[in-house]
Amino acid sequence: MITVATTVQATLEKVWDCWTNPSHIVNWNFASDDWCTSKATNELRVGGKFSSTMAAKDNSMAFDFDGTYTKVGTLKCIEYVLADDRKVIITFEQNGDKVTVIESFDPEKENTLELQKMGWQAIMNNFKKYTERCN
Repeated sequence: MITVATTVQATLEKVWDCWTNPSHIVNWNFASDDWCTSKATNELRVGGKFSSTMAAKDNSMAFDFDGTYTKVGTLKCIEYVLADDRKVIITFEQNGDKVTVIESFDPEKENTLELQKMGWQAIMNNFKKYTERCN
């Protein structure tokens, strides 16, 4: 598994809401400024499905990122299986007035491990930046 993490200066409730609410997900779920998430849906429950459409802003490319939840521990952890059967585990750890979000995922076979880690970490960095300035 590959692991990425970030520490966010916000309440656990705010971090959880920004991570799981589609109205927030579309504002941070992309790896670079020339990409966006044009839509997101989320049924946050075991057996529930989620989907995000990530697209290049110049409309040259788009793909869906989707899966099914296998575990939901409110304000603690989320686990899911992607459409290609890779597993993802996310934990939320409160440390005083900050929350550390740790995400571990099975790598795919198309891109190098380093490239995958860099891409997922960039998304985490966007999440931190968005959540800390979101009201």
